[in-house]
Amino acid sequence: MSRPPQHPSDSTTVREHSRAGEHATIGTYLIVAGILTAVTGLEFGVIYVRRLAPVLIPLLLTLSAGKFALVVMFFMHLRYDSRVLTFLFVAPLVLAVLLSVAVMTLTGEFLVFRR
Repeated sequence: MSRPPQHPSDSTTVREHSRAGEHATIGTYLIVAGILTAVTGLEFGVIYVRRLAPVLIPLLLTLSAGKFALVVMFFMHLRYDSRVLTFLFVAPLVLAVLLSVAVMTLTGEFLVFRR
């Protein structure tokens, strides 16, 4: 007997079902939420440490970028999607950070490069 031609969506459905098993568990989401809470507390704490004033802005940018990455990867399920979607979220973040650092540096507001 000959097999009927496969419909293109059949292979997509199989792929989607196999990827569905890769999703994180509730425990993983709770761990990520705990990490996000700890990083947010760290962000608030860093503001009050005067010795960190020269590196405060880069430190806060780094912590914020890490939180952004965790939220996008886990809570927006981007970790389980195509790499193109990851690029579409990460590329604008990198561009925005570079642009904001460049503008702060040009105006002298960036403490690390203060005149």
